[in-house]
Amino acid sequence: MEWLFLCSMAFCAGMIDSAVGGGGLIQLPALFNALPQAHPAPLLGTNKLASVFGTASATRSFMRRVQLPWALVLPATVAAFFLSFAGATAASHIPKEVMKPVVLVLLIAMAVYTLMKKDLGKLHKPAVIGPRERLTAVLVGGSIGFYDGVFGPGTGSFLIFLFVRCFAFDFLHASASAKVVNLATNLAALSFFVPSGNVMYLVALPMAACNVAGSLVGARIAIHGGAGLVRVLFLILVTALIGKFAYDLLL
Repeated sequence: MEWLFLCSMAFCAGMIDSAVGGGGLIQLPALFNALPQAHPAPLLGTNKLASVFGTASATRSFMRRVQLPWALVLPATVAAFFLSFAGATAASHIPKEVMKPVVLVLLIAMAVYTLMKKDLGKLHKPAVIGPRERLTAVLVGGSIGFYDGVFGPGTGSFLIFLFVRCFAFDFLHASASAKVVNLATNLAALSFFVPSGNVMYLVALPMAACNVAGSLVGARIAIHGGAGLVRVLFLILVTALIGKFAYDLLL
């Protein structure tokens, strides 16, 4: 029954994550709920291994249908990989209680800004790529990568918003770009969890297969629905994140 529950949740997580991110909101709590006796580190490693396959599958689907500006995406991806690993090593020194209120404020600001700017992310008019834009991409990828290593929830949403806001992407291209960067942060995390033996493969591999199946469905929905649908899904996910963080702070 635990495997059936976890595989179902992995499918749902992959479907949501491939479109707008946030799959960890479903998959990680499901692992903690189904395996309450397990130590947190193996659960985190298992979640990352299951997620990385789905993220890779979604990235492949987007790359076949959406043309990405690699001159921006690659610097962001490389910076995200190295800073995510640095964030993972620093995680034990930064209290989660400090992170939650800051992230809540950022999420609210992001949601309000997106709602006020009705045309934000509807049109794809990417900025001309020069040294300044490449530096911005490094800063975006590095900062969000470090955040993902330290804390994690909302990484995909922050990436999508920043690609829209900083580079004038539409939400579809921003979601596709965020997948590439998020794949790098997941791989960076696994470079810590796998060598340290913090992955439960008998659980992670079936979940990975279901995550991939979900990600294929989610990517297809996002691609065919276009930027308008991804924008709506993005706002729904950010609202859910705001609710979760507010609830956690009230407990």
